[in-house]
Amino acid sequence: MNEKVKEKLKKLTTKPGVYIMRDKSGIVIYVGKAKNLKNRVSQYFRSSLKPIKVQTMVDNIDDFDYFITMSEMDALALESNLIKKYQPFYNILLKDGKQFPYIKINMKEPFPKIEITRRVKKDGAKYFGPYFAGLDAREIVKTITMAFRLRTCNLKITETSVAKRECLNYSLGLCSAPCTKKITKEEYAKEITRVINFLNGNDEEIEKILTDKMIAASNSENFENAILIRDRLKMVSKLKERVVANLPKDISKDIFAYECDGLSGVITSMVVRGGKILGIQNYPCQDGELEEGQTLSNFIIQYYRNLIIPSEIILSHHIEDEKLFKQYYNKKVTFISNPHSINKSLLDMAKENAREYLEKHIEKEKLKYNNTIGAINSLKQKLGLKEVPMRIECYDISNISGTNKVCSMVVFKNGQPSKQDYRKFKIKTVKGSNDFASLKEALTRRLKRFIEQNGDSFKEKPNLIIIDGGKGQLSSCFEVLQDFNLQKDIDMISLAKRIEEVFFPNQSNPTLLKLGSIELRLLQRIRDEAHRFAITYHRNIRLTKQTQSLLENIKGIGPKKREALLKAFGTSEEVAKADIDLLQTVPGIDPATASRIYFYFQNNPINHNPEE
Repeated sequence: MNEKVKEKLKKLTTKPGVYIMRDKSGIVIYVGKAKNLKNRVSQYFRSSLKPIKVQTMVDNIDDFDYFITMSEMDALALESNLIKKYQPFYNILLKDGKQFPYIKINMKEPFPKIEITRRVKKDGAKYFGPYFAGLDAREIVKTITMAFRLRTCNLKITETSVAKRECLNYSLGLCSAPCTKKITKEEYAKEITRVINFLNGNDEEIEKILTDKMIAASNSENFENAILIRDRLKMVSKLKERVVANLPKDISKDIFAYECDGLSGVITSMVVRGGKILGIQNYPCQDGELEEGQTLSNFIIQYYRNLIIPSEIILSHHIEDEKLFKQYYNKKVTFISNPHSINKSLLDMAKENAREYLEKHIEKEKLKYNNTIGAINSLKQKLGLKEVPMRIECYDISNISGTNKVCSMVVFKNGQPSKQDYRKFKIKTVKGSNDFASLKEALTRRLKRFIEQNGDSFKEKPNLIIIDGGKGQLSSCFEVLQDFNLQKDIDMISLAKRIEEVFFPNQSNPTLLKLGSIELRLLQRIRDEAHRFAITYHRNIRLTKQTQSLLENIKGIGPKKREALLKAFGTSEEVAKADIDLLQTVPGIDPATASRIYFYFQNNPINHNPEE
């Protein structure tokens, strides 16, 4: 613990708030909330024994900031926003993008349709699920429509509207055609009730309906339909296999078990709906919390952002944030951390899954750690860098004979690609093929943005800059560091491809890292990614210019017609392949213009340059 941290600890308040831990580079490595900031933050810096993962994080803390909030609820909301913003390495990071599917029935409609959604809203509709881990919501919907003939279309059907004719699903026996009033509202409501009973756990009725239909199809020698119904029965059988004995069908509960070996951890979630286990999912986590119960609390608060919260949540550890959770989600829920009977059996099952996952994937997680955090720590040691390179930037130039010159900037954080921070530069001031000057221009523009604190990807200081090339490229780029007086703050090296030599500024002899070592593999990964990114950008610019220049050469093709052609065909290659009739389908292209385009490409076929 340095003096800066010691002084800040003395001044900490006992009020609730959020704290941010930073490393020597100023990068946020952990965000946490606290009911009492002084007590909570001080715990990290006491000499007491801590889990390995927590001690590893504490060893990297160089500074911390904190924000006082009016309440724990405000602290929770602020913590969530800051975790999303900074994506700290030692926080649980659950992706918001992909969500588990639900089956939705909007009971407000006169003829509710059955649909699949990944977004749960407070709209009065009934939601069933989530479905995952071997249960496909689409297959369940197909099974329902085959048995109960509910509509799945997007037609807006009212009590008075009547469609012109039924759709194909009606002819196939998969819809009761409420759109043409082939079924009354009352009869349709009865079908909806039967579907809800099935989704709540009653499998017997749907199994009997499908079995009868399969036998009838087989007796009438409609074997193709009989096979389809048989496949639907397999889905019902799969659901029946997940029934939990002695568990009422109207019970919904989620189970969470956390297992940790000190360095790696995993949280297993198990979803029980309608007396069945709908899914089991494992989430590896690297969390900097001191107590395992708090890790579990942090997880479930993120987990339920877009999911329905059941009436019971069974946990392997007691959590102190029960009241806060209920207040945050405005939901009445019972937390059980010391379960008995069937609840204990469910928790034991989740724990067993967590332990098995940890045993099987421990090597994989350690390998990932070695190739990321382990690699950057080793890189600091082997190359004698000023700091652990938590943020590494690599630059590469791409051009053909000095034309369409571009430079790529790729960013690795914590040893992993941070693609949202990648940037690309068009070289504006350099004439001809001059990689030295091109790199110098790109790096000057990047560091100028850092000094000005202009642009999200440019505000952070890199710990290490890698130049793809040899001593010449490195020397010209190091001049830029000196121009900005950053040579003492940022390490810079170049990596030459021939025998993977690492050069330092003002040193004639290269450093050779051991072939196959984790630190060399990391450098190669970053260099290759910069090369790929530069090549891709260069190719896109070249193709765009080629497309524009080709169409500009055709008489009577102005900007509007070029835009219309590119919108219709995408590239000049596709325009060149089109015949006169197809060209005339583009808005603004008359027969005469279509003929000029067609015969231009017949007389001037496109020559494709080989890829770099």
